[in-house]
Amino acid sequence: MLEARSLSKSFPTPTGRLSVLSDVSLSVTERERIVVMGPSGSGKSTLLAILGGLEEPTSGNVELDEVNPYTLNGSRRAKFRNQQIGFVFQDHCLLESCTALDNVLLPALAGGRVDDSLVERGQFLLDRVGLDRRYRHLPSELSGGERQRVAVARALLLRPTLLLADEPTGQLDSASAIHVIDLLTELVDETGSLLCIVTHDESIAERIDGCPQGRRLHLFDGRLIA
Repeated sequence: MLEARSLSKSFPTPTGRLSVLSDVSLSVTERERIVVMGPSGSGKSTLLAILGGLEEPTSGNVELDEVNPYTLNGSRRAKFRNQQIGFVFQDHCLLESCTALDNVLLPALAGGRVDDSLVERGQFLLDRVGLDRRYRHLPSELSGGERQRVAVARALLLRPTLLLADEPTGQLDSASAIHVIDLLTELVDETGSLLCIVTHDESIAERIDGCPQGRRLHLFDGRLIA
């Protein structure tokens, strides 16, 4: 379970503190899929960063399977993120000098362990996202949709408890966007991961909201509305 309680986040500015999130609470249970919608600047990415252990809240509490990442020191928190949380961003964030397979294996490389079973899983995930003949291709040799599918495979390599996706289809055409979202939900079904997507795209929200265990939330002025 992912549990967030009374999250607030503000940043200092020359004219005073700027509040980005205010008293946000949510719970996500096993295999549940949630989509958080809201206009640009509503705090969606900040919320995702807090849930993912990347940005400490000003106040409030986050727990993933009863572990609060912000009580861990820097190295332990990094290890927790690596092992428990997968990320898919709007920009695929692939390393241009690495092949598709090497990019998928990056979470294992960051953890200092790559064995035959992880290589096989990386190949399996590339097969599942339709890139079975593209293991050795560089990102420059892949289309935008293909690069984002590599990013999806990478995020699921270590079977994370929580998968976070920040505008994962923002740079794709509508057909590629739907394909990537369908892959995300199918693979989450297989792994049992929690899924949280933030987007401003109504068609993506409808796709998630219409799925079993799908739920839509809205962020307005830093506040979460069911």
